[in-house]
This record gives sequence, C-alpha cells and structure tokens, in this order.
Amino acid sequence: MIRGHNYIGGGRSAQGSVVVKSVDASTGAELPFDFHQATPAEVDAAARAAQAAYPIYRSLSSERRAQFLEAIADELDHLGDDFVALVTQETALPAARIQGERSRTSGQMRLFAKVLRRGDFYGARIDRALPERAPLPRPDLRQYRIGVGPVAVFGASNFPLAFSTAGGDTAAALAAGCPVVFKAHSGHMATAERVADAILRAAVSTGMPAGVFNMIYGAGVGEALVKHPAIQAVGFTGSLKGGRALCDMAAARPQPIPVFAEMSSINPVILLPQALEVRGETVVRELTASVVQGGGQFCTNPGLVIGLKSPGFSVFAQQLAAAMGAQPAHTMLNAGTLRSYGKGLTALHAHEGIRHLAGEAQQGNQAQPQLFQADVSLLLEGDEVLQEEVFGPATVLVEVADTYQLQAALHALHGQLTATIIGEPSDLRQFGELTALLEQKVGRILLNGYPTGVEVCEAMVHGGPYPATSDAHGTSVGTLAIDRFLRPVCFQNYPDELLPEPLRNANPLGLTRLVDGAPSRAAL
Repeated sequence: MIRGHNYIGGGRSAQGSVVVKSVDASTGAELPFDFHQATPAEVDAAARAAQAAYPIYRSLSSERRAQFLEAIADELDHLGDDFVALVTQETALPAARIQGERSRTSGQMRLFAKVLRRGDFYGARIDRALPERAPLPRPDLRQYRIGVGPVAVFGASNFPLAFSTAGGDTAAALAAGCPVVFKAHSGHMATAERVADAILRAAVSTGMPAGVFNMIYGAGVGEALVKHPAIQAVGFTGSLKGGRALCDMAAARPQPIPVFAEMSSINPVILLPQALEVRGETVVRELTASVVQGGGQFCTNPGLVIGLKSPGFSVFAQQLAAAMGAQPAHTMLNAGTLRSYGKGLTALHAHEGIRHLAGEAQQGNQAQPQLFQADVSLLLEGDEVLQEEVFGPATVLVEVADTYQLQAALHALHGQLTATIIGEPSDLRQFGELTALLEQKVGRILLNGYPTGVEVCEAMVHGGPYPATSDAHGTSVGTLAIDRFLRPVCFQNYPDELLPEPLRNANPLGLTRLVDGAPSRAAL
C-alpha cells in the first residue's frame, strides 16, 4: 500500500495540506496515490532525526554497518514483480532494465559492505612519538577518517533505483557512517516509497537507530533541507541548473557545506581516421546504439562526435544519418524530460552554424532521435550551444580540419564525465597526445568502447571537472564514492585505551596502516 507520507525518525508524517501526484509516464495519467509535501516543520524534523542518529550510528562498528547495507540489499532483491511493474509505470523504462538496475542497486550496497569490512576507508596513519628527536621531539600522532554527519541526498530522474532512494549516494553515505535525509524525485515517488520501506525494514532487523534514513516529498523542500544546520553534505544527480542552485545555497550558509553534484556532460567521442577506414560501418552501428540507448537518458550519453576531415568521415556522416533516421521514437521518463529535450532540439535547429542531418519532427509524447552537424568554429569560439547537454537521443557531429584543430576543439570543451577515443593502433601512435589532453577534461577516458553504461567497481570514476560535477575530486559510482562523506581526524598524545579501534596499538581490526611512513598490518 502506497501511503504517501514522509519518513521521519523511523515513523510516518503527513502534516501538510499540499498533495502531489505520481504519473503514468506512458499515458500522462495521474496514478491513484497522494503524496504529502513536507512542511517546513517536517523538513526540520527529518534533519534533526538524522542529527540525533548520527552519534549512535557512526559509533557502530564497521561490521554492524556492513550488516545493515547487506540487509538493505536483501530487501531490495526480495521486491517482487509488482514492484517492477510499478517502476515501469512511473518511468516507462522496460522491466528488464528495472530488474538489472535493481541488481546494480543491491550490488552497490554489498560492495560498500565489503569496503567496510576491508577497513581501508579509515585511512589509518600513525606517526609514533620521537621524544629524542632534536631540536624538537615529535608527539605521537594518529589519523583516521569519520563520517561528516547527516547527508542530504537528491534522487535522479533517469535511474529510479541506482541513483535514487537506495542508490549510490545513499549507499556511500550510510557506509561512511552518515545518516541520510533523502529528497524523493517527483518522477517516481511511489517507487521511492517502496524502496524506503525496504531500507527501514533492514534498519529495524539490524538494530539501527531511528533516523538513520529519512525521506521527504515535495517540489519546494530542497532549499530548506540544504540550508538546515544539521545537514553536513549534499549528494545530487540532475541538471546543471538544479545542481548549481544547490551549490549556491550550500555556499551561502553560515556554515558552508560541500555539494557533490553530478550535473551536465556531453561526453565527446573522437573518431580517428584509420578506425573509420577499417571499421566505419561497425562504428556507425555501435555509436547509434549508444546514442539512442534508454532514449538517450543517460548522463554518459555521447552528445558530441568529432572527426577529422576526410572522405572516410564524409561517408561515416552519411551512414550515421541514415542509421539515426531509422531509429524509432522513445517514450521519455516524464513530461518534463520530454519538454527539456524539445527545448534543446529547438536551440540546435535555430542556430545558423548547425545543420540538421536526420530525425523526424517531434510530435506527441515521444522523443524522436536526431542528428546534427555543427561548424567547428562554434567550439573554438566558445559558443555555449555545443557545451550544453541535450538530454535525450540526439548527438552533434563536428568535423575538424587537422590535428591542430582537433586539439583546439578539445581544449575548448568544458569538463566532462567521459571522453571516448575510437582508433586503430596506428591512430593511437599518431594521436598519442590526446590522452594527456583528455585527462585534464574528463573523469573517464574510454578506448574503443562507448560511454553509456557504468560499471560499479573499485576503479570506476563517475565524475569530472565542472560542470560535469561540482567537485572533480570524487566519484558518484564505485567505492571511492565513500571519500566524499568522510573527513580526517588526528589524535595527538592520546592514551591507547582512548583511541578509536583503527588506531590502537594492537590493531584489533587487522588493518593495513601507514606506520611511520610504511604500510604495516602489525601490532605496535
């Protein structure tokens, strides 16, 4: 049963008179669920519940927190076919996609449980006292990392499970020892409620403190949440406009806090000449599939394709236009996403430096795949139209004259989540400087692959320089994501019995620690 109440301190609350509705993504019809927008008092109560839970939750052993995350994963896996049907109704995403995303979401939880048991997230460092050092003795100094405090997490529209209620930000924050206040996305509120129920069942079964997870509904509650003094960090996945607004709010607080926002990326694909000559038709097929996958509703969707001027690139452009023009229309996640896609296409159509190559006119409630070609001067002159993400099944071709112009075009790009190089070995030798250039621009460089699809693992980076993210030092996918919600604390001249376990002489957790500058698992 969907109740539409806010989740606060382990209980339910519906004090507000503003009711918002969930919508069938395919038909636009309202679903029979009422969701009560959180009042200012409820936002305050949710943040304070997380604040009250923090000292209890962060003091739990990493093993206890790992058990909690695994219990969440088990609860998610046990959600049945009725749940999958509900998610597809709210998002128009196919059942197979939802089933795969559910596995990814539970897998993220289990991966962070492994991180907790491994213990390297503590970053334990010990510099023992040197009382005889001249001219001044060194005190005993020991450092480890703790969770920053309650974290506000904003759900994404395009991943109703993996980047939402129990998604990567929530998993990383909970692993770090930070209670969460989750702002449910308006596009899939019923889905969010079912997942929140699963989290709370896991919290009860593993003895977690009330307030370890809280959830609020409503379009007007984000600002109050970010500005609440109990909140110590923010995780966000969404538009550049929305992410930047949250960053500005957080920076304007009496106590500024970090916002880890994944926002906007056009994910350039660079086509090198020999690759087009050897396997141009294959590249056409694979690139088309990447552009239209999931209706183009991926943050890693390839929105810009750059190639060097040649007969091979001209043939490629013609073949890509034919392939894109033959693609079927896609039902988008919601009406707002479709409107945003339409606005992006309008800007491309209206620009005198951009030519439309393929795609039927937009009509009805579905998104038509589109292909454009832009003059390279738009990149070189800093025209924002090519820097802005068009969220949907569209991409833009750019032809560059030579290697120099290719380098200049890449220099002109803003920060990105990904960049892709399609090349043969001879291409890679000839254009070897591209990797060093792209390292400065993106968080992940792909070679002969396509950016849609992000592996959840230890080495993954899903981040990048602004505006791809608000902070390029981290990632929102992979185990390094936990770093965003941790901060270091140093203990000077503390007696052993008062130190946290990761820093005690006996090394009771069996960690690999940096002791006097050298890795060690030994007791001291």
